[in-house]
Amino acid sequence: MVSCSALPSARASPENSGMTISLVTGANKGIGFQIARGIGGTVLVGARDDNRGRAAETALREAGVDAHHLRLDVTDQDTIDAAVKWVADTYGSLDVLVNNAGCPALDWDVPPSEVSLDAVRRTYDTNVVGVIAVTNAFLPLLREAPAARIVNVSSRLASLTLGADENSPVSRVNLLAYNSSKAALNSITQAYAKELRGTPVKVNAVNPGFCATDMAAGMARYGKGMRTAEEGARPVIAAALLTADGPTGAFFDESGPLPW
Repeated sequence: MVSCSALPSARASPENSGMTISLVTGANKGIGFQIARGIGGTVLVGARDDNRGRAAETALREAGVDAHHLRLDVTDQDTIDAAVKWVADTYGSLDVLVNNAGCPALDWDVPPSEVSLDAVRRTYDTNVVGVIAVTNAFLPLLREAPAARIVNVSSRLASLTLGADENSPVSRVNLLAYNSSKAALNSITQAYAKELRGTPVKVNAVNPGFCATDMAAGMARYGKGMRTAEEGARPVIAAALLTADGPTGAFFDESGPLPW
């Protein structure tokens, strides 16, 4: 089990008790940091590394964000359980869960037939199993909120339709582990949306686009046209703040629906 020192030191106050409480996993850098910076309300900065998480908390607070570092490794059930307990004890519910933490593509320039099983397992542990573990653990707290939102950060590379279209740039990025993990994430999104249909909870998958972050290091060759992390955060934030008439069980970016 994690020690108490690994948990946030902040506590909810009467002043912010009525504000939106959002948890962003992998929020210490890149798109996750920008999501935390722009989502509003109280933001729980999920990070598996304490030092990086606290540094992100400090930077966000200096930018005027009510941010609180929360140690959370999506591949470590002990940290997940400890995080859930802290959020339950501190706030009693959770309004938004953004499953942003992800494993970068480990199979750049590797033919599918040569991808190591270790690379596949590492990718799926974070991008698939980790999302299920975190979502299941926090779902009771999300159900306690008036109208919770779950946002899974996906990718255009998840689209089987675009991947099969020889005229699409997506078809030329043939990453067995990464692409299939994001396709699985989209399927997971649909599964939760079906279970929660008829409740106020909405679940969607969002493509932030190819952004110039550590996660997209393999895309450097495409350089031109890459988005900033701040730009990539925008459609994710929009999905997190959907109104009651917004979609659920959908896959989209800021331009609209994407093909599955």
